[in-house]
Amino acid sequence: MKSYFATLARYNLWATRKLFEHIDALPEVHYRRDAGLFFKSVHGTLNHLLLAEHLVWYPRFAEGVSNRRALDEEVEPDRVRLREQLIEHAQRWLPLIDACEASRFDGRLDYTTTKGVPQSLPFALTLGHVFNHGTHHRGQISAAITAMDHACPEIDLVWMLQAEASP
Repeated sequence: MKSYFATLARYNLWATRKLFEHIDALPEVHYRRDAGLFFKSVHGTLNHLLLAEHLVWYPRFAEGVSNRRALDEEVEPDRVRLREQLIEHAQRWLPLIDACEASRFDGRLDYTTTKGVPQSLPFALTLGHVFNHGTHHRGQISAAITAMDHACPEIDLVWMLQAEASP
């Protein structure tokens, strides 16, 4: 399990960097326009990823802290700083997973939801949710970029695995 989640953490970082290679080329008007996404724009969706994965879920896993935040709260309005924070925070999952004892993946994660409701869920499955959540929203962003007639990245996990295997 530890190796699997370490791979997902690497993938999360790799896919985020790849996605930004294409997001960085978007004109500001496309970056901020309502693209029909759940969090409306590319910016709104990236902001949600920073908030949910790194300011809500990461503290639950790393520190046992349950931050109560609105999932659509804008935490970083600046495009460049949002990019920097997403990449920086994605890097933090790698040592966190590395520090986990193997038995931790068989345990539970006790936390309080953003609405104040106590929860206890399987640790490994909940950690899997965090990485799946990122994949889901990166897919939404990729579709939006394509719909705007811009190139989008190939960010399937197998592309990362192939790149890692190449000399």
